[in-house]
Amino acid sequence: MGFDNPTPIQEQAIPVIMEGKDLIACAQTGTGKTAAYLLPIIHKLTEARVRMNSFKCLIIVPTRELATQIDQQVEGFAYFSPVSSIAVYGGGEGNLWDVQKNALTEGAEIVIATPGRLISHLNLGYVNTSELEYLILDEADRMLDMGFYDDIIRIIRLLPENRQTLLFSATMPDKIRNLSKTIMHDPAQISLAVSKPAEGIMQAAYFVEDSTKTALVIELLKDKRDATALIFSSKKTTVKKLEKELYKLGLSVAAMHSDLEQKEREQTLLDFKNNKIQVLVGTDVIARGIDITGISLVLNYDVPSDAEDYIHRIGRTARAEETGVALTFVNRQDREKFRRIEKFLESSIYKIPLPDHLKSTEPVQDDQPKSGKRFNNFRKENKS
Repeated sequence: MGFDNPTPIQEQAIPVIMEGKDLIACAQTGTGKTAAYLLPIIHKLTEARVRMNSFKCLIIVPTRELATQIDQQVEGFAYFSPVSSIAVYGGGEGNLWDVQKNALTEGAEIVIATPGRLISHLNLGYVNTSELEYLILDEADRMLDMGFYDDIIRIIRLLPENRQTLLFSATMPDKIRNLSKTIMHDPAQISLAVSKPAEGIMQAAYFVEDSTKTALVIELLKDKRDATALIFSSKKTTVKKLEKELYKLGLSVAAMHSDLEQKEREQTLLDFKNNKIQVLVGTDVIARGIDITGISLVLNYDVPSDAEDYIHRIGRTARAEETGVALTFVNRQDREKFRRIEKFLESSIYKIPLPDHLKSTEPVQDDQPKSGKRFNNFRKENKS
């Protein structure tokens, strides 16, 4: 698959997992966490055969997008091994439930599941967890933020106590540490660059009001026909509006939000990954766990609700030691929220002045940045 050397998280985590120890691993997005646990687990599973009507490994994740992505990665990593997997999540086509039920009852080595859908299957009594040896919680901080704590505990109570438990997270708040004390046995701990953006990301911001934001997006993208961009907004209505406006501009654009059917969302992500779509506009449903290389620009149409969401959004660019640009639009209402992000990062994010022809559409402001020389030099140097 073209992997020559392990990333730092892989180099540190794989030996611990191979020794059979529980592990808490904290590392920023885009550092290879998924392979860090999949490779040693697949290696172990090739040395043992699963009994029918059971499974050996359970991976719990917060979203169906992440579940399907990990399922695809298992398929790639385990192509020449006897290891199989199934993604268990809600939504999708009418026969999805039956497909998942068959896999759970007939036996699959690895089950990747969202908490709610897995509980639905467990409640019906046909899922045999007695042979489980490995439990992995991926994006654990996100799952707790989404309110899955009780579901996770409920699932774990149905699993064998004699198991290896791995907890992977991009951040390590107190609630994660408290969870680990409840479900793990003397875990090893790895912490790499907690909650800091990758070095290759050039961060900058525009002070811009809502009435000018769409015009600025068009200004930034109109001459970037070869760039791959990811635009985040907190509102579905804005996502849909931007998709229409960028389509009029002649760009290859698609939207990702919760109103789409699961099949549509999967196809959209696949098209973006295969460069059939140049610009993907979405809500925070795609902020975590989606591993797509080559994204040159991440644009926050509005300021994320907190610093951790900001980290995860901009972490979609500059993956695998590449470089990228992350821009954030900040209106007057979001100035304080943006300052809190800067405080969290312990650095000031550079402010780019608006183009002159867009200033005329803005309310009078006394704090607009005066020069964009530094950022323009970065763009020339990195050809982003």
